Amino acid sequence: MTNDNLQANRFLAKNEIRAQFSQAMSAMYKEEVPAYGALMDLVADVNAASLEQDADLRDQLTHTDGLDRITEERHGAIRVGTEKELFTLRRLFAVMGMEPVSYYDLSVAGIPVHSTAFRPVDEADLNQNPFRIFTSLLRLELIEDEALRAAAQEVLDRREIFTTAALNLIDRAEAQGGLNAEDATQFVTEALETFRWHSKANIDKELYKRLHDEHRLIADIVSFHGPHINHLTPRTLDIDTVQSGMPKRGIDPKAVIEGPPQRKCPILLRQTSFKALEEKVFFKQGNGNWAGEKWEEGSHTARFGEIEQRGIALTPKGRALYDELLDKTRARVRAGEGTYDELLVESFAAFPDSYEELRAENLAFFRYSLSDKGEEIAKSVGVSGTVDGLLEAGILRMDPIVYEDFLPVSAAGIFQSNLGDGGAEVVYSNPSQSAFEKALGAKVLDELALYAELEQASLTDCYEKLSAKSLKSETSVAA
Repeated sequence: MTNDNLQANRFLAKNEIRAQFSQAMSAMYKEEVPAYGALMDLVADVNAASLEQDADLRDQLTHTDGLDRITEERHGAIRVGTEKELFTLRRLFAVMGMEPVSYYDLSVAGIPVHSTAFRPVDEADLNQNPFRIFTSLLRLELIEDEALRAAAQEVLDRREIFTTAALNLIDRAEAQGGLNAEDATQFVTEALETFRWHSKANIDKELYKRLHDEHRLIADIVSFHGPHINHLTPRTLDIDTVQSGMPKRGIDPKAVIEGPPQRKCPILLRQTSFKALEEKVFFKQGNGNWAGEKWEEGSHTARFGEIEQRGIALTPKGRALYDELLDKTRARVRAGEGTYDELLVESFAAFPDSYEELRAENLAFFRYSLSDKGEEIAKSVGVSGTVDGLLEAGILRMDPIVYEDFLPVSAAGIFQSNLGDGGAEVVYSNPSQSAFEKALGAKVLDELALYAELEQASLTDCYEKLSAKSLKSETSVAA
């Protein structure tokens, strides 16, 4: 064994570090937000019932190694204030095998941030632990009030959201290519501190009010010690049942499920949440007292409980159709033709709702594998043919590739519904992916390219297994 291999074997797998971090984050959030525990119990009950009632869904998840990940699946959301904070977060998440995927401009919805999602990208890594963190960077340049912008910048410049030990461990992981088990345990403990809730603000009540009046999200980002987790989202297999079940468990849900309507074949992402908590906080009093003797009590609304249901990833053609139908729905709502929910269902009647149609019209991505019949043929006889022909002959099977990412409109809808109705109605619209990537210190990955690569890799694997090379005979399958 080479020295490089010996060195690599000393390190804990990034998937394992990510799993430990996800579990620690969930335990912390459950302690901080008791309603999260009730929500997790509800989601577990709904998922168990869904799997019991839908044999095809259970088979699909079992075949794609997706069944075990359902109960472990989480995504968190954080908001940071400076380019330096975003840059270091990218390094921190890389220790856990999480990469930045996609650029999201939320300014189009009146929210002065742009975002990416840190997540694993390889299928095997996703199946082992699909933890994601939706990460937004405040865009102070969109605040027109120069004095307010300067005051916010001053507060952000003097804070440090990472512990010294966390920074040292990130340096160590980068220098040596990983962390051993002991260092990984300490890394998880130290990294968790960045995302912990702090009830004592960094600012006084007067500045908080000015920030809040500009935009509630700005106040949330600037006012506190760090980017506390705003929600930690479990994945459900039936979001409509969760939505109707929340009030029965004493949880107050938001009014509308974001994303596409209910379908036989779920697409992309549907999200809902329970309403944000109004929490007691303490502001620095007068000129401030860093020793903590003088604090002024107040309240802040930020953290909420989100739930998501994930469907199949759509191709560029599918996304274009999705956007077209969503725009059509909004236009009809503005014209007063009906309620949003009713018109959404009507509009999306034009979107095919069977996996066969979705594939035939190149609207969605699929993972291909050999059926039992295909596996038997691969053992003894080669086979050739088109994908259509192999599917029709029962040699190939197809399963939906799960959408692992986010929808900017849905994210904005969740944010806005939990920020409340008050505050200034500011409209921002100025996307800048290049500026975001400069702050990040890396390019964001293209989610559509990742899904296309996954689909092609699965198909290539099938054809290699069915290859007639070195076999005695070959069967041809017509399209």
